[in-house]
Amino acid sequence: MSLADLLASDKKTIFLDGAMGTQLGHAGLEMGGQNDVTHPAAVQAVHERYAATGIDLLITNTLTMSRVSLEAHKVGVDVREVNLAGARLARAAAREGQYVLGDISSTGKMLKPLGTLEEEDARATFAEQAAILAEGGVDGFIIETMFSLKEALSALCAVRETSDLPIIASIAFNTVANGGRTVMGNTAKECAEALTEAGASVVGANCGGLDPLEMAEVIAMMREATTLPLIAQPNAGKARLVDKQAVYDMTPEDFAAGVLECVRAGARLVGGCCGTSPEHIRAMVELVGRAAV
Repeated sequence: MSLADLLASDKKTIFLDGAMGTQLGHAGLEMGGQNDVTHPAAVQAVHERYAATGIDLLITNTLTMSRVSLEAHKVGVDVREVNLAGARLARAAAREGQYVLGDISSTGKMLKPLGTLEEEDARATFAEQAAILAEGGVDGFIIETMFSLKEALSALCAVRETSDLPIIASIAFNTVANGGRTVMGNTAKECAEALTEAGASVVGANCGGLDPLEMAEVIAMMREATTLPLIAQPNAGKARLVDKQAVYDMTPEDFAAGVLECVRAGARLVGGCCGTSPEHIRAMVELVGRAAV
């Protein structure tokens, strides 16, 4: 069965993994996809811990590994090597019946006219990363933690032109006020409608400034604007700054309860973002599975 078959199946809830960066941080490493090349065993170990929780989808550790992002942040790894490594590590950790999503996110640069990045260059870097991840054997893509709808659409169109595999498109919302807004001012309704029209297989929300219960409100707004499956990947609560470090301290039980509300609001795919751990994801799988929403 392909990922497209899974999405078309009658499976009520599809589970994704949780944060990679914070898990690598706990292991004493810098966060980022460069670890796929510099510390592959540590990355694979995190993937394996998530795979053991009973999820359906593993996400590659390639969030910011596009050429534009690598060059802008002076990350000393090769775009092809790191994305192939990311796909290989997730694939090696995946168990029978589990699928791998190639992770793509913002370049870290603003598109013109607000910034300096030409849309043509953005599309080229997204298409390049998607092609490498597809070569590495991913089953589909997740475009996530997008703060700009314009950039999300640029990535979605580039990936769609590169591959026929399913594409999940997920936006980071900053507030539930005024129709749910990104930092760029895009509403939940606007995002859901535009991403649906552009050819996404799944749309939804992740990360941002929301806790799980607030994300459930945004999911409800998106549910009214699209018939596509919805995804919710909240953080483990809202970040607190401790010694200039972001700390997420929501318990696995409270996180799972919040995700359950996301499911009740209309999310079919659920996972975790910043601050979540295998313990959070296991609690989510167990609670949502028992609830049989």
